[in-house]
Amino acid sequence: MSARLDAFASPVMGKVMKHIVAANQALAGSTLPVATQELVKLRASQINGCGFCTDMHYKDAVAAGETGVRLNLVAAWREATVFTEAERAALELAEEATRIADAAGGVSDEVWANAAKHYDEEELAALVCVITLINAFNRANVMLQRPAGDYTPGQFH
Repeated sequence: MSARLDAFASPVMGKVMKHIVAANQALAGSTLPVATQELVKLRASQINGCGFCTDMHYKDAVAAGETGVRLNLVAAWREATVFTEAERAALELAEEATRIADAAGGVSDEVWANAAKHYDEEELAALVCVITLINAFNRANVMLQRPAGDYTPGQFH
């Protein structure tokens, strides 16, 4: 199985993807915890059906010290006891933002207020960026049918 198109071989798409990758790397300097970033990326990727990103962020999270138990429960975070209240708020925000077309009015004030209880303004800004970027990556990879399973942690760093 191979992707429909090599995103980095196309002059136009390659340039755009490099900018998106660079934007994602800018989040490394954020005070938003890396664990939260990876949990959010994993959950959005699951929702969007992006196998490549699901594989990537599971493996990157494990490499960063995340446990298999927590990662296996991301899809069922509401019923799981292994996430902090802050992580739960971030996952809820990620779900509403990822499913924005399904919710009249977009992200609810309640979900935003809950996230704002746990994250300062700069962390909220980083969270918005993480969610925005992973959704962009997901959409490109799903359209291109990029295969999953071969990613190695840190491959794009």
